[in-house]
Order: sequence, then structure tokens, then C-alpha cells
Amino acid sequence: MSQEFVLEVALRDDQGKGASRRLRREEGKVPAIIYGGGKDATAISLRQNEMVKALENEAFYSHILTLKVDGKDESVILKDLQRHPYKPTLIHADFLRVDKDHEIHVNVPLHFVNEDTAPAVKTEGGKVSHQMTEVEVICLPQNLPEFIEVDITDVAMDQVLHLSDLKLPEGVRIAALQQGEDHNLPVLAIHKPKGAKDDEAAAEEGEGEE
Repeated sequence: MSQEFVLEVALRDDQGKGASRRLRREEGKVPAIIYGGGKDATAISLRQNEMVKALENEAFYSHILTLKVDGKDESVILKDLQRHPYKPTLIHADFLRVDKDHEIHVNVPLHFVNEDTAPAVKTEGGKVSHQMTEVEVICLPQNLPEFIEVDITDVAMDQVLHLSDLKLPEGVRIAALQQGEDHNLPVLAIHKPKGAKDDEAAAEEGEGEE
């Protein structure tokens, strides 16, 4: 993980809906909570503009974050985020403490590469259909990948790529696959568009009549 995210946060004593509304409206802050790690939950607040800016970076969602709380550093991951249904503001955030000796469950984005140059797409006219854009992984905090790369170069026409086909960094497991083969879900497939298939079928039929 090449990037580092550090956020200054403040402890908050006032809790409840009214206090949270005041934080957001009057102080421009986001109410949040830190929990887990065998410790009591800690109510905090973060600056709305800093949090929004950090969230623009995809890596923020799958990184170990450092929250500076009352002079101490807390290592956490973003576990849940509530956004306003129609305003560009954040309502609440949940952060889960992490321990270097305990595995964590985190959703990591999938980065698809070579989509345009894969033979099934470039020369055979196939179209990539994505079933997933992220996957939940299990790993120790130090092994958490920023993303998982999915190379489409060797995916053939009408082939379906499943979770078990993904190449994972060392020490990383896919959560769904721990539940058995029934959870080996499709990630993507390459197929010819329906119109192209119909045209091919018509052409083949015409050749047969000749």
C-alpha cells in the first residue's frame, strides 16, 4: 500500500440526532464512531470537507487509515458510510479498529486491464460484461491490497471468469470462497452482442442455401 491517509478527528460528548445535526449544519463536521478491537466505542467528529476530499480517492475505501484522536493514533478501516439522499453531504461514518495480528474483512475494488486489446474483444468483436466491481477479501492488515487486478487478455469468447480465477496477492483470501464452491460467483464474461450473433447466424444460413 503506497498511500497513507491521516485524518485529525475530535472527541465528541454530545450524542443523539440533535447533536449530530448541529455538528453538520453549524460546524461543518461529520459525526462518526470508532469501534472494535476489544475497546469501548469512541464517538468522534471529522471535518466534512476533509472527509469528502479523502473519499474522492478510491484507495481510501480499502486502506488502513490513521485517525489522530486526542493525541493518539488509531489504525482503522472505513466500515460504513451514510450519505445524504440528495445533498452532497455525509451523515455518519463508522470506523473499525484493526490489529496487525487479526484478520480483517474488507471490500477491495477490481481493476480490469487490457479490455480493449484482448483478442476476444479487439479481433472477435466481443463485449465485456462485468458482474462485479469489488470483492470482499480476508487478510491481515499489512497484506491488504489497494485493489485486485483482473487481466482480460486471455479470456476467450463466451468464457466466464469466476472468483476462483482471480490472482490474489500472498496472504489474501476471498471471503465468498470460504463458504464453498456454490459461492464461486462470476466476475465477468465476454460475449458477442446479440445483434452481431444474429447477423452471423443469418450469414451462415445464407451460405448454407448457396
